[in-house]
Amino acid sequence: MDYYELLGVAKTASADEIKSAYRKLALKYHPDRNKEAGAAEKFTQINEAYSVLSDAEKRAHYDRFGSAPGAGMPGGDPFGGMGGAGFDPMDIFEQLFGGAMGGMGGRGRRGPARGDDIETEARVTLEQARAGEEVDVPVDRLTTCEHCHGDKTEPGGKPPVTCTTCGGAGAVRAQARTIFGVVETQQVCSTCKGEGKLIVDPCTVCKGRGRTLKGETVKVKLPKGIDEGYRIRVAGKGNEGPGGNGDLYVHIEMEPHGELRREAEHLIFPARIGFATAALGGQVTVPTLDGPQVVEVKPGTQHGELHRLRGQGMPRLQASGTGDLIVAYDVVVPRTLNDEARAALRAYAAAVGDEVPAEKHEGFFDKVGKIFRGD
Repeated sequence: MDYYELLGVAKTASADEIKSAYRKLALKYHPDRNKEAGAAEKFTQINEAYSVLSDAEKRAHYDRFGSAPGAGMPGGDPFGGMGGAGFDPMDIFEQLFGGAMGGMGGRGRRGPARGDDIETEARVTLEQARAGEEVDVPVDRLTTCEHCHGDKTEPGGKPPVTCTTCGGAGAVRAQARTIFGVVETQQVCSTCKGEGKLIVDPCTVCKGRGRTLKGETVKVKLPKGIDEGYRIRVAGKGNEGPGGNGDLYVHIEMEPHGELRREAEHLIFPARIGFATAALGGQVTVPTLDGPQVVEVKPGTQHGELHRLRGQGMPRLQASGTGDLIVAYDVVVPRTLNDEARAALRAYAAAVGDEVPAEKHEGFFDKVGKIFRGD
């Protein structure tokens, strides 16, 4: 059994990479979550692997000899105090995850299952993200059946009976053979699904599930400056369960703005100006999030030049300060000119020593237009 292969990491993996790989696999194969055949044994094996590879000395011994310290030796304790034959994979899981799994996982903590977490998406405008508004998010979540009030039995029907598989305990013990001997684990009873009882007359509305799918609107407070790709956790707004409600995770998507582009805490406005305005100066109206604002264009403004409106961007998420609104000037060359404009530009070219030879006049501005268009 290759511990690195079990965790799906390279032999050069860092401690953080090993921990990350273990967390994902432990959640996937936890006996309370995964009821597939072989899941409990897999869970035990990945815990064995992590207990060795997460300890620098044990890992060094394993890398050198291909086994855990003391493995195969009479009286040896391969886990240095974790107990040899008394090794319980739940110990490692509990130490690393604590109570994060709600009703899942542990000796002395087994009880009614917690409701599942659910996920949804919310499209947010720049204005809402900037202000940190509270937005309404529609979700569909499992809630207590209003007909049977969660009892799963049809009102007036026959009461539930005790599960004969687990004797009403809701859990059964199973044994897994490992290189350290036989390890005993406790699993949710597959017959009653941990309830300890069996429904005789199921509710006609929820079909004996005790819960029905219900559409609700959940109010979600946005952190100021929230951006696309972030996720907000709303405690207790997931599916209901006998051991408590799950959580709701809201994935944020940003609604495209008609004129502004966001770059982290900064906002970008591409301002298109003619070359006359760029040369002589003038004004441009910038659509800030607080309303239109007139900005002076300096004479001699170059294509691609930036003008910064400080503090008019987005709040920095989980930090102090605010970004800027940056005006990026896009100097536009006209594709066609009338005779008056042509004459004026020729006079300008002559005045500054940029006169075009007479034989090149015809079609000159068309060529310039093509250059700027990339034709």
